[in-house]
Amino acid sequence: MEKGTSIPDKLFFRIGEVSEIVGVEPHVLRYWESEFKVLRPTRVGSRRRLYRRKDIELILKIKELLYERKYTIAGAKKVLRGKAVLPKSKKSVSVSRDKLEQIVRELRSLREFIE
Repeated sequence: MEKGTSIPDKLFFRIGEVSEIVGVEPHVLRYWESEFKVLRPTRVGSRRRLYRRKDIELILKIKELLYERKYTIAGAKKVLRGKAVLPKSKKSVSVSRDKLEQIVRELRSLREFIE
């Protein structure tokens, strides 16, 4: 879940409430419903959408994948289906970057030595 995002203790939420909690416009939520088949809020009466806590948690995960981790829609779908491998943490990525920078420095010094 996104840091600092608290979901009120209610059973159901309207799309406007979810929009405010998650920080995306209602049309984005409707679009995500059409793209992510796992996101299916309950519909009542005049086709009004009612979201549950688990729907909001899923929306927050989708938002993280798309906005923070910069996944495409297709990539986010794979992650949600469990068919993609996520980096374990940003720490492991930064360790890898440090290692690469060290290798580049060593290669440059080797090149200077040869020339």
